[in-house]
Amino acid sequence: MARVEFDAQDKILIGRLAGISDIVSFHGESVAELEAAFHEAVDDYVTACEKLGQTPNKPASGKLMLRVPPAVHSAALTAAHAAGTSLNQWATRVLSEAAGISGRQQHPA
Repeated sequence: MARVEFDAQDKILIGRLAGISDIVSFHGESVAELEAAFHEAVDDYVTACEKLGQTPNKPASGKLMLRVPPAVHSAALTAAHAAGTSLNQWATRVLSEAAGISGRQQHPA
């Protein structure tokens, strides 16, 4: 996954890998060039990590453990039950909405 912006001054598309802490960017003048640059940047990143003896960053696994006060846990269970869903499904929906990615759930909970 990547975030892409348009640089109006240079008239190019600029992308940056999203979901990892390392900075990996790429650019192109068209979508086709941007896509090719994306693949090249990922390949270069993996090669550089191998040379440095580092493990490449990967996006989040999808497993999330939270510690919350018992009252919050109870209220969340009640809300999930009222919505007719599991706590995992309810929390996925609520967290997605809070993160601004409503409707883009990758893996059902």
